[in-house]
Amino acid sequence: MTKKKIVGVTACSAGIAHTYMAAESLEKAGKEKGYEIKIETQGSIGVENALTQEEIEQADVVILAVEINIDMSRFFGKRVLRVRAGEAMKNAHGVIETALEKAEPYGEKGTKAGGVKMGKTEEGGFFQHIMAGISYMIPMVIASGLILAIANVAAFQRDEAGRIVNWGFDQSTIFGELMSNLFSVGQVGFMLMIPLFAGFVANSIAGKPAIAAAMIGAYIANNAEMLGAEAGGGFLAAILVAFLTGYLVKLLKKIPYPKLIQPIVPIMLIPFVSTLVIAIVVMYVLGNPIAGLMSSLYEGLTVLSENYAAAPVIIGVVIGAMVGFDLGGPVNKTALVFGTAVFTDTVAKYGIEGANFVPQTATQAAISVAPLGIWLASILFKKKFSTTEKVSANSAFGMGIVGVTEGAIPFAAQDPVRMIPAFVVGSAVAGGLATGLGAKFYGGIGSPLGTFIGYIEQPIPFVTWIFSVMTGVLVTALIIGFTKKRVD
Repeated sequence: MTKKKIVGVTACSAGIAHTYMAAESLEKAGKEKGYEIKIETQGSIGVENALTQEEIEQADVVILAVEINIDMSRFFGKRVLRVRAGEAMKNAHGVIETALEKAEPYGEKGTKAGGVKMGKTEEGGFFQHIMAGISYMIPMVIASGLILAIANVAAFQRDEAGRIVNWGFDQSTIFGELMSNLFSVGQVGFMLMIPLFAGFVANSIAGKPAIAAAMIGAYIANNAEMLGAEAGGGFLAAILVAFLTGYLVKLLKKIPYPKLIQPIVPIMLIPFVSTLVIAIVVMYVLGNPIAGLMSSLYEGLTVLSENYAAAPVIIGVVIGAMVGFDLGGPVNKTALVFGTAVFTDTVAKYGIEGANFVPQTATQAAISVAPLGIWLASILFKKKFSTTEKVSANSAFGMGIVGVTEGAIPFAAQDPVRMIPAFVVGSAVAGGLATGLGAKFYGGIGSPLGTFIGYIEQPIPFVTWIFSVMTGVLVTALIIGFTKKRVD
């Protein structure tokens, strides 16, 4: 009997954990069933284990466990099943069998591959486009944040009690000048990440011709000098510009251009027209109102935090709970983007001394709680974890210690009723404690290691951050331990 041949692609919205975990699950399940299987990953570091055209042609079926739009042209005529990356992680065996039984040829008008209709442009939802932009933005956020964190170590000058008494760089020394320049590099990264985000959101909607207009429009929307405003429009402006650009370009693509100029339409005509239109709309219609709205929002958050002692705690609890809710999904990423946006936008408007750190601090304090909570529970309540679960818990520790929330997904998928409440409560505790105790996360790794790798201003150096995060981890572990059934 000829061995079944399966190929596939995995690509999650962030391009970090789900991409590789889904690929591993599919490959493991395929080999267990005796099939020949190869999975290509399209993550944040690019395409790995790439499929050749020969492998695609010889395959019995193609499985696409993707949450972003990918190039489908190479799969024309092949039997294709498309699912979410999370589904492939939870039920890889079922996905493979469904693909072999029900996958339909790609390219036949009106047919479907999972939830995607063939014979027309694939439509992604709002969050799919947003996540596509975030996946390209995350490496720049991390790189710029770490560079800023390194520079901040030299910028914050403390007294004998560890309190910050001054912020600035001594540029009379070579080291001080270097740190000052590194701080500027980090600021460039944070300035560029918003146009980058907008460009790839628009790319998800309408393809490469939309990138230029969206990036330029988002840059203008966040340049207070060009708008004649006090501040830029932040991520809200970037999202509006990206969607406006994306659907404008989709409209421009539908125009029946003369054959003579068709070769230059996607590389010259559409980018030129869309950039011109978007620039005018942003400068004269959208820019100032959005900038005013965002300015009011950030000022309101700052006033709340400064005048109401409970405000940072409440904000921290809510954002922390969001981080723990869907472990890298839309709610988690919304909290992450909001925290980053508030920090970067207030830094741009008020300088580092006047920045609002509360949302970002809460997200980073909560980001490792779920996977580390699983790991701690497997140690404290050994009889409630099988041998396989203990191995998975150790893997979750490895991901959690470097701030990857997705390490807890296998447990959430297996027992969501018990796990998700534990993750939400523990993450909320960590977020609320970190912000309530006055910690400020400037950049680095959002886990207990963050107090050593990065820069976090805290009342008791090193201790406050570790206490906040590990308290959340302990709460998660205890809830899991007291609610999880004992393993026979």
